[in-house]
Amino acid sequence: MTDLLSGPGPARKSDPAKPAHGPDRLPFRLTVPPVSGVLRPRLVGLCTVLAVATFLVFCWGMTVGDIPFGLTEVMRAVVGAGDPGTQLIVEELRLPRALAGLLVGLAFGVSGALFQTMTLNPLASPDMIGITQGAGVAVVAGIVLGWDGGLGTQTLGLLGALGAALLVYVLAWKRGTTGYRIVLVGIGVAWICTSATDYLMARGERMEAQSALGWLVGNLNGRTWDHVGPLAIALVVLLPVALLLGRLMLTLQFGDDVARGLGTRVQPVRLAVLLTGVGLVAFGTAAAGPVAFVALAAPQIAQRLARTAWPPPLASGLTGALAVLVSDLIARKLISGTELPVGIVTGVLGAPVLLWLLIRANRAGSGG
Repeated sequence: MTDLLSGPGPARKSDPAKPAHGPDRLPFRLTVPPVSGVLRPRLVGLCTVLAVATFLVFCWGMTVGDIPFGLTEVMRAVVGAGDPGTQLIVEELRLPRALAGLLVGLAFGVSGALFQTMTLNPLASPDMIGITQGAGVAVVAGIVLGWDGGLGTQTLGLLGALGAALLVYVLAWKRGTTGYRIVLVGIGVAWICTSATDYLMARGERMEAQSALGWLVGNLNGRTWDHVGPLAIALVVLLPVALLLGRLMLTLQFGDDVARGLGTRVQPVRLAVLLTGVGLVAFGTAAAGPVAFVALAAPQIAQRLARTAWPPPLASGLTGALAVLVSDLIARKLISGTELPVGIVTGVLGAPVLLWLLIRANRAGSGG
């Protein structure tokens, strides 16, 4: 278990080409694909299939509601050619919710891929190293203690996630940072934030605690264009950066010494990855709350479908988007007349993935 939490560690200086613990103990294979512009056909095909599936579920989700619509009616309403009543319901109520689910899943999936590749650890996701917990404690403090200052849950969640990430980075700094220290410090920060959130929930009034709990579990109910806009802008800026960093991070698999020898500026790259991943998960959490397990499970599923040596960022993001949209459909149809928060469903579906990762690590001899 210790090795799974810590990752492989840096390569030895005396033999930089040889990983410290042996290739059979790494969660990622030590292979670097060609850096040419040629794309792998399997990865391209996977992204195409995921994109089509995500689009179909995205449209299907907008047909579900108190007033059911056909798929054709929804598509006509989206392009502004439908019945005025249908168009109003779709554009003002259902389209923002569907877009929020798609963009939140995309942001969490890409962010999880960045963190897992940077730390060489399949358990290093934002909801495991304190980022989402930092957003949670900030929002709960604003609701329970009235510290929001008119900022709203979106801004509070963003500030809380950024603050937690800064704390993790500062505490993990010792003549630079490593994935090992980021993971261990992040776990500690996560527990501190969780304890603070529990204390605030116990201290708050009943109505305040219920309001905070509705956000903490991850929720797409009542999403509006105000939630979608900031997240969409953040993805337009950060997604291309994440795809570029995904290529630069490959050399980090061999340890810091080898990466430097190959010309990689290790600390700037690691800091850029951290900031990009935090930005994605911060805006996603601000829009819908900390939707559990998406950032953990989506990269692992995408990696195995693509058969790559690391979680591919774009495929991970599309897998996350599909997972959130499917989970939202299940949450809305599971109990008649009740719309469950999407985070409950992703938690139920994601927990077996976490258990599978732990069991797999123990069978491989890296679980302690």
